[in-house]
Amino acid sequence: MDEKISNGVKYLNALNKIDGVGPQKFKLLLNYFESPEAIWKADLEELKTAKIPEKLAEKIFFERGSINPDEEWEKLERENIKMITLSDTSYPSLLKEIPNAPYILYAKGDFDFFNNSPAISMVGSRKYTDYGRQAALSFARDLAAAGITVVSGMALGIDTFAHRGALDSRGKTIAVLGNSLDDLNIYPQNNFNLSREITENGALLSDYPVETKAGVMTFPARNRIIAGLTMGTIVIEAGEKSGSLITANLALEYNREIFSVPGSIFSPYSFGTNQLIKQGARTLTSVADILEELDITREKTYNTKVERNPDNPEEKILLGILSPDPIHIDNIAKLAKLPSSAISSALAMMEIKGWVRNIGGQNYIIT
Repeated sequence: MDEKISNGVKYLNALNKIDGVGPQKFKLLLNYFESPEAIWKADLEELKTAKIPEKLAEKIFFERGSINPDEEWEKLERENIKMITLSDTSYPSLLKEIPNAPYILYAKGDFDFFNNSPAISMVGSRKYTDYGRQAALSFARDLAAAGITVVSGMALGIDTFAHRGALDSRGKTIAVLGNSLDDLNIYPQNNFNLSREITENGALLSDYPVETKAGVMTFPARNRIIAGLTMGTIVIEAGEKSGSLITANLALEYNREIFSVPGSIFSPYSFGTNQLIKQGARTLTSVADILEELDITREKTYNTKVERNPDNPEEKILLGILSPDPIHIDNIAKLAKLPSSAISSALAMMEIKGWVRNIGGQNYIIT
């Protein structure tokens, strides 16, 4: 961390509590003052000469009297929230490339791995069909099994299934929230338990300071982080005016890839995804499409994640055939050269053990 910043992170956090002190204003203030503490303690005239709007200078001067930097920092520590600034080595390198990258990020959980792992975002409608749920779970499981971090917004619907699919494959997932990361403000509260699971296998991320509630304007702002963090964005089920299309458009603006899962022409939930394909988004039918388009090498680390001791010859044969790539039961039968009844019985038992998963349509992957 830059020495100019490390001496006063609590003051940066306190400044972030004042509405209007965004990424560009942070840069202007830090370029003018020698430290975050100097910004915090500057008189009104000094603030006005720092090349920020006069009204913002007055806002900082008068509002900081009701903010205690030490108390605000203690709130972060009590909630186990880490603060990352734009100059930190752990700040996501891809996110730095976008024009309005947050100057401050807050993380809860394990975020240190992120810069060393390829990441794909997955977004979609809060209202969904069984098709959308199945697609989100399947793609997220396959991405996680391939060593790719799944990023989404933890909203109800497709976002939830994206995180759940990654967790099911014991992979990494990041939830970017449109609110602060303290327990009382986790949104939606229906996903509070999911948020806890995510912090154990990835992280929650936000640019909002503690005690910030979700609101109408916070979600479009957080979408830029979802789009900016990742190499590409998958859209699964989006209506004509879905917020997911905002994320997709931002990803295009940031020169990132867009993958769209095609849907029924009769479904209102597929209007947005089908429209994206018309506009040039890559049609997504398997994770192989993503690996090929982005030139990502699959990380086959799944064999070390779970101890698998076959109880019979059938299980041993099937473990040698299955992988993170989906394979249909008919193809399994051809490769295994075993009776269908024996394969079905072995797969059922292996699924109970958590070794394999039927991702739909009798297609199986190893977990």
